[in-house]
Amino acid sequence: MAQRAATDLPAGFADEAALEEFMTRPSAALVRDLETVGGDILILGVGGKMGPTLARLAKRAAPDRRVIGVARFSDPGVREKLKDCDVETVACDLGDRDAVAQLPKCPNVIFMAGRKFGTAGALSLTWAMNVAIPAIVAEAFRGSRIVAFSTGNVYPFAPVAQGGSRETDPPGPMGEYAMSCLGRERMFEHFSEKHGTPGRIVRLNYAIDMRYGVLHDIGSRVLAGAPVDLTTGNVNVIWQGDANSHVLRCLARCTAPTTPINVSGPEIASVRALALAFGERFGREPAFENSESDHCWLVNASEAARLFGNPSVSLLTMVDWVADWLLRGGSAYGKPTAFDSRDGGF
Repeated sequence: MAQRAATDLPAGFADEAALEEFMTRPSAALVRDLETVGGDILILGVGGKMGPTLARLAKRAAPDRRVIGVARFSDPGVREKLKDCDVETVACDLGDRDAVAQLPKCPNVIFMAGRKFGTAGALSLTWAMNVAIPAIVAEAFRGSRIVAFSTGNVYPFAPVAQGGSRETDPPGPMGEYAMSCLGRERMFEHFSEKHGTPGRIVRLNYAIDMRYGVLHDIGSRVLAGAPVDLTTGNVNVIWQGDANSHVLRCLARCTAPTTPINVSGPEIASVRALALAFGERFGREPAFENSESDHCWLVNASEAARLFGNPSVSLLTMVDWVADWLLRGGSAYGKPTAFDSRDGGF
């Protein structure tokens, strides 16, 4: 991990505008895949960390189609930014069955809504968001393709030496957040089986942006001189631009009934090695606490690599970019991933 990435990619990003412009450049493969699935694209839950860049990527890849982002838009700035990118917006409470029924019946639906943080303090809301709303959406859009976000947390801890859980491995959620995420999957599976709805369920581990993510969490601790907890000693990560591209490309690879697909980078990354890499870039020695467990939440993304190829941005490049962003005091969402949580509570 000590060496730096040798690529022709940018050395870093001057600001959020440059970051998002780069992150939303569509690949030729994405453009080709979207050409094989006709119709407009509806993105439900577009207001989260990944939604705005996914929507902009979709619009840039298919400029002649309507891309419609749906959320409550509690932050009006998100809605304005989407409009500036020619993404249409509709304000809607996805828990309101009648309101959902009035949404445009687009042939292509990306479902991004969900609740993770604060789960332990409002369990009923978590289950409503992660299970009841998917049931409403799956019924309302039974005639569409539905690609739905999920998480690798639906798997149990697996031996690091095993290389990560595969889609064929049985789920084993730990804690109510992960249980509710499996419930979300089951709702999409049920209605897909009932109505013949084609779809994919994306088990994502973990998207990387300069403003949040596992690398931001580790790098921030090293830069601040805070100890890095090694108990969760290994992680999977993927550049958010690649993750968004994979999700949109899933529209061309839907199955009926719907099936899961792991989306992440190709390697299992050592948290210790990542901290040491940040320490080298910051010119300081990282501090550590605890020791690595030989069981972690990890996914094997070989099926996604078979379908889409390996991600375009390497792990070392992401480390370089995050280190540069942190050193220059770049903006942050202030939303740690809690990747090192071992009890399923968030």
